[in-house]
Amino acid sequence: MSAQETHFESKPTPEVVSRLVANHREFLAFLQMRVGSRAVAEDILQDAFVRGLDKLGGLRDDEAAVAWFYRLLRNAVIDRRRRDAAAGRRLDALAAELEEAVEPAPELRGAVCQCVARLADTLKPEYAQALRRIELDGLAVKDYAAEAGITPNNAAVRVFRARDALKKQVARSCGTCAVHGCLDCTCSGGCGS
Repeated sequence: MSAQETHFESKPTPEVVSRLVANHREFLAFLQMRVGSRAVAEDILQDAFVRGLDKLGGLRDDEAAVAWFYRLLRNAVIDRRRRDAAAGRRLDALAAELEEAVEPAPELRGAVCQCVARLADTLKPEYAQALRRIELDGLAVKDYAAEAGITPNNAAVRVFRARDALKKQVARSCGTCAVHGCLDCTCSGGCGS
């Protein structure tokens, strides 16, 4: 085991912990200035305290602990930005995929199983509305987003989650019809004629 690994194994001194706690406001201001959101800054700071206290054991100098903790916070901000950027890229890709979705043929669009339409009405209202406007009315995701007062990325996530919720409802209700496809549904209360 290296000297540095041993350096972090013991618990931090009460003085070091007190110094870090006393600097809470400064740490929060430091983070908020970099991330632009108090809530995000508080989340990062809380995570840093939880992770950092286990690694401060060998530090006996209050000043060194504060400097080390600022480095930890800088790295946490960088990690957060990377995660947010990756999530944003995934949401952008999903929104683009939804925008490029091929419109089904009119005869296929009219053949939507009636039980599926009824099941869509059992979803959360915002999910049902998203499916209705985008899938049935053919509204573009960005136009639905403007109509609903949300961002296009949020709209893309909402329709993705709505589709997933509807898929689960259909599987629960329709059983094997959900697997094999039921384009000529004549059931009155669920698939299974």
